[in-house]
Amino acid sequence: MVDTAREFLQNITAGELADRVSQLRFAPHKPHAEPSFYEYSILRGVRLDSVRLDSTLYCSFTVPARLTDRNGKLSAGAIASLVDEIGAAAIHKCGKPMDVSVDMSISYISDAKMNDELEITSRCLGQRGNYHSTGVLIRNRTTGEVVAQGRHSLFSLPVTASKL
Repeated sequence: MVDTAREFLQNITAGELADRVSQLRFAPHKPHAEPSFYEYSILRGVRLDSVRLDSTLYCSFTVPARLTDRNGKLSAGAIASLVDEIGAAAIHKCGKPMDVSVDMSISYISDAKMNDELEITSRCLGQRGNYHSTGVLIRNRTTGEVVAQGRHSLFSLPVTASKL
């Protein structure tokens, strides 16, 4: 089992492409002030179509090649990242620090392939104090199939008053 895991990881992290990726350099970002390279890579291409008064977000997204696995399907990691980022966006308040993820569960139901058009709906399911729960539904716009459904729990950091 250990040898199989080692071989799997070595195959992913070896070769010319892996070497080229490891040589990329990115300037550090300002936390809570600008997106990281990771956030930018995941969220680039997500379009906010509408927002309801109850803070439900309706987004659309075309699956790009950069987020697909070796089989040409939207990777599980990319789906988890979309649930994380778009779930947090449903409760984020401008000017305040981003919330901290506490728990996330995702049901992977069907595949999405490169160039599939997805609908992503995110809404706050409830709040108690600084604790929030969100639900994210990712659906294939053409077929109507649910790709994934996630629940995301977050804790809002208390805003402290400046001592100046």
